[in-house]
Amino acid sequence: MQLKHALTSAIARFTAQQIPSPRLNAELLLMFTLNCDRAYLHAHPERELTADEATRYDSALAERARGVPTQYITGHQEFWGIDFIVTPAVLIPRPETEHVIETVLELSKADLKPRTSDLKTDDANLKSDVRGPKPDFRLVDIGTGSGCIAITLAKEFPQAEIHATDISAAALEIARANAARHQLENRIHFHHTDLLEGLGAKTFDLIVSNPPYVGESEEDHVQLEVRKFEPRSAVFAGPTGTEVIARLIPQAQAALKPGGWLVMELSGTIVERVKELLRVWDNIQITADLQSIPRVIRAQKSRA
Repeated sequence: MQLKHALTSAIARFTAQQIPSPRLNAELLLMFTLNCDRAYLHAHPERELTADEATRYDSALAERARGVPTQYITGHQEFWGIDFIVTPAVLIPRPETEHVIETVLELSKADLKPRTSDLKTDDANLKSDVRGPKPDFRLVDIGTGSGCIAITLAKEFPQAEIHATDISAAALEIARANAARHQLENRIHFHHTDLLEGLGAKTFDLIVSNPPYVGESEEDHVQLEVRKFEPRSAVFAGPTGTEVIARLIPQAQAALKPGGWLVMELSGTIVERVKELLRVWDNIQITADLQSIPRVIRAQKSRA
């Protein structure tokens, strides 16, 4: 079968099965099968697929047709222009989470200034592997999953001291693999722990998180493929959706330095409840995503 015919057939199949973005999905899976880029697909429409390639492409199409996310089939997802390994052990990085990165970059221009007197190692059990100048600031990514936030921030802030935690050992394996792929394994300190537990007396300038924030009462409104294939513990927080955030906020209050920032992803359904949980914090601001849905909340610990 020629490449163009395989692609046309796949698009028609996905369209009939009401798979979202049928052309994009068909192209991504063919690129994965042939280990090529999109330009190659369009430059070689007459190329004949081998029997093995046709079989592998059909297998990938069948997996997508039963609901498996394309990212779990290919094992990859781009975030902030960086390629990440993803497996069913981790939440698939999404464009909306890039607003978290944008918020941190905005804060870095105003409030995340070097304070080297505060950045001496303050926990003998958490020794830094960072070489060279002292870090500009210290941050921790809570519930790191694939590591997309921590790794992106490590690239954006080459002198920052970066930590990342996750309660899932399987997720941390993926995060460590992604850090190694991008030669950042010595820049990020990974911790297998629940939220901020077990980090001792270390304090931070910034705590960032994309925590589970969907309530179990909202389950019917979540895409079927998310409910069926993505890690439930990374999506659902409990009955209301604020259970994890409600535990994280007081831990963050204790772990942040005066004037430090907490940045979290959330949804519009819980934003007012989260603002109430942050009522003793300063400078609370909400950032909406491109659909005007509240997506990121930032709050500052009092300097007093």
